[in-house]
Amino acid sequence: MRIWGISDSSHDASLAVVEDGKVLLAAHSERYAKEKQTYRIHADLFAEAGVYGPPDVVTYFERRALKRLRRALYGGKNGTYRDLYRRRLGEIPEIQVGHHRSHAAAGYFTSPFDRAAVVVLDAIGEFDTGTIWIGEGQELRLLDRMRYPLSLGLFYSAFTDLLGYQAGQDEYIVMGMAAYGDPKRYYRRVRNLYPSWRYQPQDFHQALERSDWDLPDDQARFDLAAAVQRIYEERLREIMRYARRLTGLRNLVFMGGCALNCSANRILWDTWDDVWIMPNPGDAGSSLGSILAVTKERIGYPSPYLGHDLGEPYPVEEVVLRLRTERIVPVAAGRAEYGPRALGNRSILADPRDLSIRDEVNRIKRREPFRPFAPIVREEDANIYFALDRPSPYMSFAVPVRRPDLIPAVVHADGTARVQTVRRDQHPGIYQVLCEWDRLTGIPVLLNTSLNVKGEPILNDLSDIERWERLYKTRIATSRSSGFRSA
Repeated sequence: MRIWGISDSSHDASLAVVEDGKVLLAAHSERYAKEKQTYRIHADLFAEAGVYGPPDVVTYFERRALKRLRRALYGGKNGTYRDLYRRRLGEIPEIQVGHHRSHAAAGYFTSPFDRAAVVVLDAIGEFDTGTIWIGEGQELRLLDRMRYPLSLGLFYSAFTDLLGYQAGQDEYIVMGMAAYGDPKRYYRRVRNLYPSWRYQPQDFHQALERSDWDLPDDQARFDLAAAVQRIYEERLREIMRYARRLTGLRNLVFMGGCALNCSANRILWDTWDDVWIMPNPGDAGSSLGSILAVTKERIGYPSPYLGHDLGEPYPVEEVVLRLRTERIVPVAAGRAEYGPRALGNRSILADPRDLSIRDEVNRIKRREPFRPFAPIVREEDANIYFALDRPSPYMSFAVPVRRPDLIPAVVHADGTARVQTVRRDQHPGIYQVLCEWDRLTGIPVLLNTSLNVKGEPILNDLSDIERWERLYKTRIATSRSSGFRSA
Protein backbone atom coordinates (compact mmCIF):
# COMPACT_ATOMS: atom_id res chain seq x y z
CA MET A 1 0.00 0.00 0.00
CA ARG A 2 1.22 3.49 -0.88
CA ILE A 3 0.42 6.18 1.70
CA TRP A 4 0.95 9.91 1.50
CA GLY A 5 1.23 11.83 4.77
CA ILE A 6 0.47 15.54 4.81
CA SER A 7 1.17 18.33 7.28
CA ASP A 8 -0.13 21.72 6.17
CA SER A 9 -2.44 24.67 6.95
CA SER A 10 -0.36 25.99 9.83
CA HIS A 11 3.37 26.35 9.09
CA ASP A 12 6.25 24.36 7.67
CA ALA A 13 4.13 22.17 5.39
CA SER A 14 5.57 18.82 4.36
CA LEU A 15 4.68 15.65 2.50
CA ALA A 16 5.89 12.07 2.97
CA VAL A 17 5.43 8.98 0.80
CA VAL A 18 5.67 5.49 2.31
CA GLU A 19 5.06 2.24 0.46
CA ASP A 20 5.13 -1.14 2.18
CA GLY A 21 7.16 0.20 5.08
CA LYS A 22 9.76 2.03 2.97
CA VAL A 23 10.07 5.82 3.03
CA LEU A 24 10.28 6.89 -0.62
CA LEU A 25 10.14 10.66 -0.07
CA ALA A 26 9.84 13.09 2.83
CA ALA A 27 10.30 16.77 2.08
CA HIS A 28 9.58 20.32 3.21
CA SER A 29 7.29 22.35 0.97
CA GLU A 30 9.15 25.59 1.69
CA ARG A 31 12.10 24.36 -0.37
CA TYR A 32 9.89 23.98 -3.43
CA ALA A 33 7.86 27.14 -2.84
CA LYS A 34 11.03 29.17 -2.05
CA GLU A 35 9.08 30.67 0.85
CA LYS A 36 10.17 30.15 4.45
CA GLN A 37 7.75 27.99 6.47
CA THR A 38 5.02 27.99 3.83
CA TYR A 39 1.75 26.39 4.98
CA ARG A 40 0.78 24.93 1.58
CA ILE A 41 2.05 21.87 -0.24
CA HIS A 42 3.67 23.30 -3.35
CA ALA A 43 2.73 21.96 -6.80
CA ASP A 44 6.32 20.85 -7.46
CA LEU A 45 6.35 18.74 -4.29
CA PHE A 46 3.06 17.12 -5.35
CA ALA A 47 4.65 16.40 -8.72
CA GLU A 48 7.74 14.85 -7.14
CA ALA A 49 5.59 12.66 -4.89
CA GLY A 50 3.52 11.69 -7.92
CA VAL A 51 6.57 10.06 -9.51
CA TYR A 52 6.03 7.17 -7.08
CA GLY A 53 2.40 6.82 -8.11
CA PRO A 54 -0.88 8.09 -6.61
CA PRO A 55 -1.65 7.27 -2.98
CA ASP A 56 -4.07 4.57 -1.92
CA VAL A 57 -4.80 6.57 1.21
CA VAL A 58 -3.78 9.94 2.69
CA THR A 59 -3.03 10.51 6.36
CA TYR A 60 -3.40 13.98 7.85
CA PHE A 61 -1.39 15.18 10.84
CA GLU A 62 -4.20 16.50 13.03
CA ARG A 63 -7.97 16.48 13.55
CA ARG A 64 -9.47 19.42 11.70
CA ALA A 65 -12.74 19.71 13.62
CA LEU A 66 -10.95 19.90 16.98
CA LYS A 67 -8.49 22.47 15.63
CA ARG A 68 -11.36 24.60 14.31
CA LEU A 69 -13.17 24.31 17.63
CA ARG A 70 -10.18 25.45 19.62
CA ARG A 71 -9.61 28.39 17.26
CA ALA A 72 -13.29 29.33 17.43
CA LEU A 73 -13.20 29.26 21.24
CA TYR A 74 -9.86 30.94 21.80
CA GLY A 75 -8.99 32.77 18.60
CA GLY A 76 -6.47 32.25 15.82
CA LYS A 77 -6.84 31.81 12.09
CA ASN A 78 -8.76 28.90 10.67
CA GLY A 79 -6.85 26.94 8.04
CA THR A 80 -8.52 26.16 4.72
CA TYR A 81 -7.40 22.54 5.17
CA ARG A 82 -9.02 20.40 2.45
CA ASP A 83 -8.79 23.09 -0.20
CA LEU A 84 -5.02 23.06 0.12
CA TYR A 85 -4.60 19.64 -1.48
CA ARG A 86 -7.96 17.91 -2.06
CA ARG A 87 -8.42 19.34 -5.54
CA ARG A 88 -5.13 17.79 -6.60
CA LEU A 89 -5.78 14.36 -5.10
CA GLY A 90 -9.49 13.90 -5.64
CA GLU A 91 -11.57 11.65 -3.42
CA ILE A 92 -8.80 9.46 -2.08
CA PRO A 93 -9.60 8.04 1.39
CA GLU A 94 -8.20 10.14 4.22
CA ILE A 95 -7.37 9.31 7.84
CA GLN A 96 -6.96 12.17 10.30
CA VAL A 97 -4.54 11.62 13.18
CA GLY A 98 -4.32 13.72 16.34
CA HIS A 99 -1.57 16.36 16.30
CA HIS A 100 0.31 14.96 19.29
CA ARG A 101 -0.23 11.36 18.23
CA SER A 102 1.46 12.24 14.92
CA HIS A 103 4.43 13.66 16.82
CA ALA A 104 4.59 10.67 19.15
CA ALA A 105 4.40 8.16 16.28
CA ALA A 106 7.09 9.97 14.27
CA GLY A 107 9.42 9.67 17.25
CA TYR A 108 8.60 6.24 18.64
CA PHE A 109 8.30 4.26 15.41
CA THR A 110 11.64 5.63 14.13
CA SER A 111 13.42 5.14 17.46
CA PRO A 112 15.83 2.32 18.39
CA PHE A 113 13.61 1.40 21.37
CA ASP A 114 10.93 -1.30 21.46
CA ARG A 115 9.69 0.16 24.77
CA ALA A 116 10.09 3.78 25.83
CA ALA A 117 8.51 6.83 27.40
CA VAL A 118 7.39 9.33 24.77
CA VAL A 119 7.10 13.01 25.68
CA VAL A 120 5.67 15.54 23.20
CA LEU A 121 5.99 19.26 23.98
CA ASP A 122 5.10 22.05 21.57
CA ALA A 123 3.20 25.31 21.36
CA ILE A 124 -0.21 23.78 20.65
CA GLY A 125 -1.87 21.09 18.59
CA GLU A 126 -5.67 20.93 18.73
CA PHE A 127 -5.99 21.44 22.51
CA ASP A 128 -2.95 19.51 23.73
CA THR A 129 0.33 21.31 24.40
CA GLY A 130 2.14 18.44 26.11
CA THR A 131 1.54 14.69 26.24
CA ILE A 132 3.19 11.69 27.87
CA TRP A 133 2.91 8.23 26.32
CA ILE A 134 4.28 4.75 26.64
CA GLY A 135 5.40 3.19 23.39
CA GLU A 136 5.58 -0.59 23.43
CA GLY A 137 5.73 -2.91 20.46
CA GLN A 138 3.29 -1.49 17.92
CA GLU A 139 1.22 0.54 20.36
CA LEU A 140 1.26 4.06 21.78
CA ARG A 141 -0.69 4.55 25.01
CA LEU A 142 -1.49 8.06 26.27
CA LEU A 143 -0.93 8.54 30.01
CA ASP A 144 -1.22 12.27 30.67
CA ARG A 145 -1.58 15.58 28.89
CA MET A 146 -1.11 19.32 29.30
CA ARG A 147 -3.95 21.38 27.82
CA TYR A 148 -4.12 24.84 26.29
CA PRO A 149 -3.40 27.55 27.43
CA LEU A 150 -0.72 25.93 29.66
CA SER A 151 2.19 25.53 27.24
CA LEU A 152 5.97 25.37 27.46
CA GLY A 153 6.19 26.06 23.72
CA LEU A 154 3.93 29.12 23.84
CA PHE A 155 5.99 30.46 26.75
CA TYR A 156 9.15 30.42 24.65
CA SER A 157 7.38 31.74 21.55
CA ALA A 158 5.86 34.68 23.45
CA PHE A 159 9.32 35.86 24.45
CA THR A 160 10.63 35.24 20.93
CA ASP A 161 8.02 37.75 19.76
CA LEU A 162 8.81 40.15 22.60
CA LEU A 163 12.48 40.15 21.60
CA GLY A 164 11.57 41.18 18.06
CA TYR A 165 11.70 37.84 16.26
CA GLN A 166 9.03 35.74 14.57
CA ALA A 167 7.26 33.41 16.96
CA GLY A 168 7.06 29.85 15.73
CA GLN A 169 10.13 30.30 13.54
CA ASP A 170 12.95 32.18 15.29
CA GLU A 171 13.06 30.51 18.71
CA TYR A 172 16.49 29.14 17.86
CA ILE A 173 17.80 32.71 17.64
CA VAL A 174 16.64 33.38 21.21
CA MET A 175 18.36 30.15 22.25
CA GLY A 176 21.59 31.47 20.71
CA MET A 177 21.19 34.87 22.37
CA ALA A 178 20.87 33.30 25.81
CA ALA A 179 24.56 32.36 25.89
CA TYR A 180 25.49 36.07 25.92
CA GLY A 181 23.23 37.02 28.81
CA ASP A 182 23.02 36.93 32.59
CA PRO A 183 19.75 35.24 33.60
CA LYS A 184 19.70 36.89 37.05
CA ARG A 185 18.59 40.27 35.69
CA TYR A 186 15.12 39.12 34.63
CA TYR A 187 14.93 35.69 36.27
CA ARG A 188 12.45 36.49 39.03
CA ARG A 189 10.09 38.37 36.74
CA VAL A 190 10.06 35.64 34.09
CA ARG A 191 9.66 32.95 36.73
CA ASN A 192 6.63 34.70 38.18
CA LEU A 193 4.92 34.26 34.82
CA TYR A 194 5.63 30.52 34.81
CA PRO A 195 6.28 29.38 38.40
CA SER A 196 5.74 25.64 37.86
CA TRP A 197 5.17 23.26 34.99
CA ARG A 198 1.51 22.83 36.00
CA TYR A 199 0.72 26.53 36.42
CA GLN A 200 0.98 29.65 34.25
CA PRO A 201 -0.82 32.80 35.44
CA GLN A 202 0.12 34.43 32.10
CA ASP A 203 -1.67 33.45 28.86
CA PHE A 204 1.31 33.18 26.53
CA HIS A 205 -0.89 32.97 23.46
CA GLN A 206 -1.41 36.70 23.96
CA ALA A 207 1.48 38.97 22.99
CA LEU A 208 3.61 40.36 25.79
CA GLU A 209 3.71 44.15 25.75
CA ARG A 210 7.18 45.44 24.90
CA SER A 211 6.43 48.66 26.75
CA ASP A 212 6.12 46.65 29.99
CA TRP A 213 9.71 45.46 29.76
CA ASP A 214 12.81 47.58 30.26
CA LEU A 215 15.04 46.52 27.36
CA PRO A 216 17.26 49.54 26.74
CA ASP A 217 20.01 47.81 24.75
CA ASP A 218 21.23 44.54 23.25
CA GLN A 219 22.70 43.36 26.54
CA ALA A 220 19.28 43.66 28.18
CA ARG A 221 17.80 41.56 25.37
CA PHE A 222 20.53 38.96 25.86
CA ASP A 223 19.86 38.92 29.61
CA LEU A 224 16.13 38.40 29.04
CA ALA A 225 16.84 35.57 26.59
CA ALA A 226 19.10 33.96 29.22
CA ALA A 227 16.34 34.15 31.83
CA VAL A 228 13.80 32.66 29.43
CA GLN A 229 16.18 29.81 28.57
CA ARG A 230 16.85 29.19 32.29
CA ILE A 231 13.14 29.01 33.15
CA TYR A 232 12.47 26.85 30.10
CA GLU A 233 15.12 24.37 31.28
CA GLU A 234 13.73 24.33 34.82
CA ARG A 235 10.20 23.56 33.62
CA LEU A 236 11.52 20.99 31.13
CA ARG A 237 13.41 19.21 33.91
CA GLU A 238 10.24 19.10 36.05
CA ILE A 239 8.21 17.64 33.20
CA MET A 240 10.82 15.01 32.42
CA ARG A 241 11.18 13.92 36.04
CA TYR A 242 7.42 13.56 36.25
CA ALA A 243 7.37 11.52 33.02
CA ARG A 244 10.10 9.22 34.38
CA ARG A 245 8.09 8.60 37.56
CA LEU A 246 4.83 8.15 35.66
CA THR A 247 6.15 5.68 33.09
CA GLY A 248 8.77 3.91 35.19
CA LEU A 249 10.89 3.58 32.04
CA ARG A 250 14.53 4.47 31.41
CA ASN A 251 14.54 5.45 27.72
CA LEU A 252 12.96 8.58 26.28
CA VAL A 253 11.58 9.60 22.90
CA PHE A 254 11.25 13.40 22.85
CA MET A 255 9.19 15.12 20.13
CA GLY A 256 7.44 18.38 19.26
CA GLY A 257 8.90 21.80 18.53
CA CYS A 258 10.45 22.02 22.01
CA ALA A 259 12.74 19.12 21.10
CA LEU A 260 14.62 21.52 18.78
CA ASN A 261 16.08 23.38 21.78
CA CYS A 262 19.43 21.61 21.65
CA SER A 263 20.90 23.71 24.47
CA ALA A 264 18.28 22.38 26.87
CA ASN A 265 18.30 18.84 25.48
CA ARG A 266 21.56 17.93 27.20
CA ILE A 267 19.78 18.03 30.59
CA LEU A 268 17.66 15.09 29.42
CA TRP A 269 20.62 12.80 30.10
CA ASP A 270 20.32 13.69 33.81
CA THR A 271 16.95 11.93 33.94
CA TRP A 272 17.02 9.28 31.20
CA ASP A 273 19.50 6.54 30.31
CA ASP A 274 19.11 7.07 26.58
CA VAL A 275 17.27 9.62 24.45
CA TRP A 276 15.97 9.55 20.87
CA ILE A 277 14.96 12.79 19.15
CA MET A 278 13.81 12.22 15.59
CA PRO A 279 15.77 14.75 13.44
CA ASN A 280 12.53 16.43 12.34
CA PRO A 281 10.60 16.66 15.64
CA GLY A 282 8.43 19.67 14.72
CA ASP A 283 5.28 19.81 12.61
CA ALA A 284 7.10 19.04 9.36
CA GLY A 285 8.04 15.65 10.78
CA SER A 286 4.37 14.89 11.30
CA SER A 287 3.76 14.14 7.63
CA LEU A 288 5.75 10.96 8.25
CA GLY A 289 4.38 10.67 11.78
CA SER A 290 0.77 10.62 10.62
CA ILE A 291 1.57 7.66 8.36
CA LEU A 292 3.33 5.75 11.14
CA ALA A 293 0.46 6.44 13.54
CA VAL A 294 -1.79 4.53 11.12
CA THR A 295 0.55 1.74 9.98
CA LYS A 296 2.15 1.27 13.43
CA GLU A 297 5.28 0.03 11.67
CA ARG A 298 8.58 0.25 13.52
CA ILE A 299 10.77 1.35 10.63
CA GLY A 300 13.78 2.70 12.53
CA TYR A 301 15.15 5.92 11.13
CA PRO A 302 16.04 5.15 7.52
CA SER A 303 18.08 8.28 6.83
CA PRO A 304 17.78 12.05 7.20
CA TYR A 305 18.38 12.32 3.44
CA LEU A 306 14.85 11.78 2.12
CA GLY A 307 14.13 14.87 0.00
CA HIS A 308 14.88 16.10 -3.52
CA ASP A 309 17.76 14.24 -5.18
CA LEU A 310 20.55 16.16 -6.92
CA GLY A 311 22.42 12.96 -7.69
CA GLU A 312 25.71 11.41 -6.72
CA PRO A 313 28.63 11.18 -6.20
CA TYR A 314 29.39 13.49 -3.32
CA PRO A 315 31.95 16.11 -4.50
CA VAL A 316 34.66 15.09 -2.04
CA GLU A 317 37.63 16.17 -4.14
CA GLU A 318 36.30 19.64 -4.86
CA VAL A 319 35.27 20.20 -1.24
CA VAL A 320 38.69 19.23 0.11
CA LEU A 321 40.62 21.28 -2.44
CA ARG A 322 38.48 24.38 -1.89
CA LEU A 323 38.64 24.07 1.88
CA ARG A 324 42.42 24.26 1.53
CA THR A 325 42.35 27.33 -0.72
CA GLU A 326 39.09 29.15 0.08
CA ARG A 327 38.29 27.82 3.57
CA ILE A 328 34.50 28.13 2.97
CA VAL A 329 32.67 25.83 0.54
CA PRO A 330 28.92 25.65 -0.19
CA VAL A 331 27.84 22.07 -1.03
CA ALA A 332 24.65 20.67 -2.59
CA ALA A 333 24.56 16.99 -3.56
CA GLY A 334 22.49 13.86 -3.06
CA ARG A 335 19.09 13.97 -1.38
CA ALA A 336 18.01 16.96 0.69
CA GLU A 337 17.69 16.61 4.44
CA TYR A 338 14.25 15.99 5.97
CA GLY A 339 14.46 18.31 8.94
CA PRO A 340 15.42 21.91 9.71
CA ARG A 341 19.17 21.28 9.96
CA ALA A 342 21.64 20.73 7.16
CA LEU A 343 23.61 17.54 7.68
CA GLY A 344 26.07 17.76 4.81
CA ASN A 345 23.96 17.55 1.65
CA ARG A 346 22.79 21.18 1.65
CA SER A 347 25.55 22.74 3.73
CA ILE A 348 28.18 25.40 3.91
CA LEU A 349 31.36 23.72 5.17
CA ALA A 350 34.26 25.74 6.54
CA ASP A 351 37.61 25.59 8.32
CA PRO A 352 36.87 25.79 12.08
CA ARG A 353 40.43 26.68 13.16
CA ASP A 354 40.16 30.44 12.59
CA LEU A 355 37.67 32.47 14.65
CA SER A 356 37.30 35.00 11.82
CA ILE A 357 35.67 32.27 9.70
CA ARG A 358 32.57 32.50 11.90
CA ASP A 359 32.16 36.20 11.11
CA GLU A 360 32.70 35.57 7.42
CA VAL A 361 30.08 32.82 7.24
CA ASN A 362 27.60 34.94 9.19
CA ARG A 363 28.22 37.71 6.66
CA ILE A 364 27.56 35.33 3.76
CA LYS A 365 24.36 34.11 5.41
CA ARG A 366 23.34 37.69 6.39
CA ARG A 367 22.86 36.66 10.01
CA GLU A 368 23.40 38.40 13.30
CA PRO A 369 27.07 38.21 14.36
CA PHE A 370 26.23 36.49 17.66
CA ARG A 371 24.79 33.42 15.91
CA PRO A 372 26.78 30.18 16.45
CA PHE A 373 27.69 27.38 14.06
CA ALA A 374 27.73 23.63 14.47
CA PRO A 375 30.74 21.32 14.15
CA ILE A 376 30.72 18.07 12.21
CA VAL A 377 33.17 15.39 13.38
CA ARG A 378 33.92 11.72 12.86
CA GLU A 379 32.08 9.74 15.51
CA GLU A 380 35.25 8.05 16.78
CA ASP A 381 36.92 11.44 17.36
CA ALA A 382 33.99 13.24 18.98
CA ASN A 383 34.99 12.66 22.60
CA ILE A 384 38.45 14.13 21.97
CA TYR A 385 37.02 17.52 21.03
CA PHE A 386 33.64 17.51 22.84
CA ALA A 387 32.22 16.32 26.17
CA LEU A 388 30.19 13.68 24.36
CA ASP A 389 30.12 9.99 25.24
CA ARG A 390 27.54 8.87 22.65
CA PRO A 391 26.72 9.44 18.97
CA SER A 392 24.96 12.68 18.03
CA PRO A 393 24.33 12.37 14.28
CA TYR A 394 21.52 14.95 13.99
CA MET A 395 22.69 18.05 15.93
CA SER A 396 20.14 17.42 18.69
CA PHE A 397 22.43 18.25 21.63
CA ALA A 398 24.73 21.15 22.53
CA VAL A 399 27.65 19.99 24.69
CA PRO A 400 30.82 21.54 26.14
CA VAL A 401 33.83 21.81 23.82
CA ARG A 402 37.00 20.18 25.16
CA ARG A 403 39.48 21.85 22.76
CA PRO A 404 38.12 25.32 21.96
CA ASP A 405 41.62 26.49 21.16
CA LEU A 406 41.77 24.17 18.14
CA ILE A 407 38.30 24.85 16.69
CA PRO A 408 37.25 28.34 17.86
CA ALA A 409 34.87 29.02 14.95
CA VAL A 410 32.39 26.41 16.21
CA VAL A 411 32.46 27.32 19.92
CA HIS A 412 29.51 29.30 21.23
CA ALA A 413 29.80 32.02 23.88
CA ASP A 414 28.95 29.55 26.65
CA GLY A 415 31.67 27.12 25.57
CA THR A 416 29.31 24.63 23.94
CA ALA A 417 28.67 23.40 20.41
CA ARG A 418 25.76 21.61 18.70
CA VAL A 419 27.64 18.55 17.49
CA GLN A 420 27.00 16.35 14.46
CA THR A 421 28.87 13.04 14.54
CA VAL A 422 29.36 11.00 11.36
CA ARG A 423 30.09 7.35 10.66
CA ARG A 424 31.29 6.05 7.31
CA ASP A 425 28.08 4.07 6.75
CA GLN A 426 25.89 7.09 7.58
CA HIS A 427 27.44 9.40 4.99
CA PRO A 428 30.49 8.07 3.11
CA GLY A 429 31.08 11.37 1.32
CA ILE A 430 31.19 13.61 4.39
CA TYR A 431 33.17 10.98 6.28
CA GLN A 432 35.79 10.93 3.53
CA VAL A 433 35.97 14.74 3.50
CA LEU A 434 36.68 14.64 7.25
CA CYS A 435 39.34 11.96 6.77
CA GLU A 436 41.12 14.04 4.12
CA TRP A 437 40.80 17.21 6.21
CA ASP A 438 42.30 15.35 9.16
CA ARG A 439 45.17 14.17 6.96
CA LEU A 440 45.85 17.74 5.83
CA THR A 441 45.36 19.60 9.12
CA GLY A 442 45.33 17.05 11.95
CA ILE A 443 41.77 18.20 12.85
CA PRO A 444 38.86 15.89 11.83
CA VAL A 445 36.32 18.68 12.46
CA LEU A 446 34.57 21.11 10.12
CA LEU A 447 32.10 23.94 10.56
CA ASN A 448 28.73 22.93 9.11
CA THR A 449 25.78 25.26 8.57
CA SER A 450 22.77 25.28 6.29
CA LEU A 451 23.12 26.44 2.68
CA ASN A 452 20.84 29.47 2.73
CA VAL A 453 20.70 33.09 3.79
CA LYS A 454 18.61 34.43 6.65
CA GLY A 455 14.89 34.41 5.91
CA GLU A 456 15.13 31.97 3.00
CA PRO A 457 14.70 28.18 2.91
CA ILE A 458 17.64 25.83 2.55
CA LEU A 459 18.57 25.33 -1.12
CA ASN A 460 16.81 22.39 -2.71
CA ASP A 461 17.24 21.93 -6.45
CA LEU A 462 19.19 22.97 -9.53
CA SER A 463 17.30 26.24 -9.90
CA ASP A 464 18.37 27.20 -6.38
CA ILE A 465 22.00 26.42 -7.19
CA GLU A 466 21.88 28.52 -10.35
CA ARG A 467 20.28 31.43 -8.47
CA TRP A 468 22.87 31.25 -5.66
CA GLU A 469 25.79 31.23 -8.09
CA ARG A 470 24.29 34.11 -10.06
CA LEU A 471 23.58 36.30 -7.02
CA TYR A 472 26.57 35.49 -4.83
CA LYS A 473 29.18 34.74 -7.50
CA THR A 474 30.24 31.63 -5.62
CA ARG A 475 30.37 28.17 -7.15
CA ILE A 476 28.53 25.45 -5.25
CA ALA A 477 30.23 22.06 -5.07
CA THR A 478 27.75 19.53 -6.48
CA SER A 479 27.63 16.04 -7.94
CA ARG A 480 28.94 17.52 -11.19
CA SER A 481 32.33 17.26 -9.45
CA SER A 482 34.17 13.96 -9.65
CA GLY A 483 34.44 11.75 -6.58
CA PHE A 484 37.73 11.75 -4.70
CA ARG A 485 39.93 8.67 -4.53
CA SER A 486 42.47 8.84 -1.76
CA ALA A 487 45.84 7.22 -2.39
